[in-house]
Amino acid sequence: MYHAHFDLDASPFSIAPDPHFLYMSERHREALAHLKWGLTSEGGFVLLTGEVGTGKTTLSRCLLEQIPEAVEIAFVINPRLTVAELLATLCEELGIGVPAATDGTKPMVDAINGYLLQAHADGRRVVLVVDEAQNLGTDVLEQIRLLTNLETNERKLLQVILLGQPELATKLAAPELRQLAQRITARFHLTPLSPEELSALVHHRLVVAGARRNPFDAGALTAIHRHARGIPRLANVIADRALLGAYAEGTDTVSAAIVGRAAAEVLGSQPADAPSTSPLRSPL
Repeated sequence: MYHAHFDLDASPFSIAPDPHFLYMSERHREALAHLKWGLTSEGGFVLLTGEVGTGKTTLSRCLLEQIPEAVEIAFVINPRLTVAELLATLCEELGIGVPAATDGTKPMVDAINGYLLQAHADGRRVVLVVDEAQNLGTDVLEQIRLLTNLETNERKLLQVILLGQPELATKLAAPELRQLAQRITARFHLTPLSPEELSALVHHRLVVAGARRNPFDAGALTAIHRHARGIPRLANVIADRALLGAYAEGTDTVSAAIVGRAAAEVLGSQPADAPSTSPLRSPL
């Protein structure tokens, strides 16, 4: 609706996990490096946690665009599964044929193990990536651990990457999951963006969307960070609503007042209006 008004080619603040719009802060670069290491490491679990909206899913989509040729990925996006459902999903993702009339989980486990052994013989690696892994049941997590028991003298035959909210780390600290926790070879936690990083995010997404100028003034950028608390997804939603608000008012500049009204609509309540201590300069 506001594209022509601001001379944009696309919506700059869509919350779809499009890797092209991903702003790579230093923390995001480190997180992606951990995930890429997980594709080629010698085994174990890689754990990436972060608050809702910090960019975990978008990073996983970015990872999928950089898969080495000899790596196969099984990507689970709906972790609210039983053990049998998880095994069936893994078989589907890897193209493993399992007889339709299968009783119990053993035939699927045997088929997966056979596939992993053949993949190793062919020089291929198999990686299981689970998004929203905080929703995995303890029994499902234990089954995943058991799948990683298959190994050679050099490495595990199944690498696992778990993406989840902070409660995932709490769940993995439970005594009944201590064997899995001991196999985590890399952990990384995504934190909210700083004011400067969030300003750079706005700049980046506007440029990708074809912007010739930044409509957000310095006060607006500071207000977005304050109301979004540095969470990229919240910042995107507020910025999108603020552009719509500026368009409705017939102005080509987004002010802190417009951001405040947008945040109130997005958050469903009147946001705090604490004064900023360090206003940001518009980077465009």
